[in-house]
Amino acid sequence: MKKFTVVVTLISILSLVLAACGGPTECPECPACPEGGECPPCPEAPECPEAPECPECAEPGVPLTDLGGREIVIPVDNAYPPFTYLDESGEGIGFDYDFWNEVCNKLNCTPVFKERSLNLDTSMPYVEYGQVILVRADDEIGDEDALVASDLNIATQMGTTNEIAAIKLVGEDRVVSFEEYDMPVVALLAGDVDTVIIDEVAAIGFMGEHPGEMKVAFSVTGGELLTIYFPPLSDLRTSINWAMQQMFADGSMDEICETWLLRPCTPE
Repeated sequence: MKKFTVVVTLISILSLVLAACGGPTECPECPACPEGGECPPCPEAPECPEAPECPECAEPGVPLTDLGGREIVIPVDNAYPPFTYLDESGEGIGFDYDFWNEVCNKLNCTPVFKERSLNLDTSMPYVEYGQVILVRADDEIGDEDALVASDLNIATQMGTTNEIAAIKLVGEDRVVSFEEYDMPVVALLAGDVDTVIIDEVAAIGFMGEHPGEMKVAFSVTGGELLTIYFPPLSDLRTSINWAMQQMFADGSMDEICETWLLRPCTPE
């Protein structure tokens, strides 16, 4: 589970303008362009012949639809199927890889996948999901009432909304929390825990990796939405939203969702 608010991805952008002014003098940095707004003026550069030129911003409310091959940094955690994980050759695959390749196909940009970092602002939602109880294939746990009335424990990742839901369901004493996202499932398959509370989309991914070994017992929550996260005032937010709207309109979003068994995808 991505912690507290789901974030499929973070866009990290750092712009630094340097100029040679009779030596290695560093010229002032251009201010960041606010989302959908005009570029602020460049700072004075008394030691340089000219102040650096700020990049051009889109008109207010109008997304930039051609990023000119710009690199977009996408943080990933390759232990989160079906979104990001490694195939047998060690290559990163999953929904996020296909999603960002298609976004950059729309916007003329280049996705660069790196380790996850801090998340801030959000995009429009694109996938609806819920939390479920995952059990071994031969276990019989009928419904939520049966689980609550039993003495079975629930495994989860610590510091997540999964953990919050598990504690609310059966109490803290019956919750076993792990630091790594995939460890609750590893413990379930090893017989070390009784059940796992997990995002529905991730449960589908893990069941695909271990066919016939696990099943969903019942749903705990529903109607939660996945979004993309950006730094505050990122100039990419409106562009990414525009690309996502094009993907919903031309069917490429549905195709990616169907490939990775994520239904329903939603533009709402």
